[in-house]
Amino acid sequence: MTPQYAHLLDRTVRYHEAGSGRAVILLHAFPLSADQWLPQLHRVPPGWRMIAPDVRGFRGIGQAYQDIGLDTATMATHAADVLALMNHLDLDRAVVGGLSMGGYVALAVARVAARRLDGLVLADTKAVADTEAGRAARDAMIALVSEQGPEAVADRMLPGLTGETTQREQPELAGALKALVMKNTTEAIASAVRAMKLREDATGWLPSIACPTLVICGAEDTLTPPAESEAMASAIPDATLVLLPGAGHLSNLEAPMAFTEALTRFLSRIS
Repeated sequence: MTPQYAHLLDRTVRYHEAGSGRAVILLHAFPLSADQWLPQLHRVPPGWRMIAPDVRGFRGIGQAYQDIGLDTATMATHAADVLALMNHLDLDRAVVGGLSMGGYVALAVARVAARRLDGLVLADTKAVADTEAGRAARDAMIALVSEQGPEAVADRMLPGLTGETTQREQPELAGALKALVMKNTTEAIASAVRAMKLREDATGWLPSIACPTLVICGAEDTLTPPAESEAMASAIPDATLVLLPGAGHLSNLEAPMAFTEALTRFLSRIS
């Protein structure tokens, strides 16, 4: 799939797009890129247009430019980037979804621009802020990437990104994931870790989310376990919870058909 580029006032955004009709924006996990969503972009349901941008600083195959503002980027920055892309594409409203870090960004969009959401998708993510131990782990990750680069981050993270079933039955996925991670720069990875470390706790305002919401999680996810998804789904008034057997943290890649089917069923509910 050939990427497209949106030239905004302060940056250029690489994104993938497929289908036509109402818009779905899909935000990728840390530390990957928009290429994470290629399985879903190859199976877009009729009447829908899927758009998957790189989060600020991240890059996919063939991207040569460097983003600005990484030292100060927050989840609010990334949410503003999503809204700027929507404006550029003349999208007043969209379903916005994300997996893991992308879910944090989707929640930030929901907080500042609820009126622009036709729906929300929260995949393998959580609403709670980092604990003290979690923030310490983020600091350790920043030190690791600063000292040893993206490959060290890939090696540290890969064992936890997929579930036991995937590791046993799809061992080739690990190499593909490492290649995605290593397309990114030290600066982008460190910036994203800082933004995740400092993100706000969203649990208090989950009950105010009024749009239809899909909460989806791999049953073998150990980074954001199903209990986190169950808690979010219980707190959001119009939420549907789907657990995907045999999938871990990167459920859209580990169980792409099941993930896409769940997303398609959810989109069919949106009027």
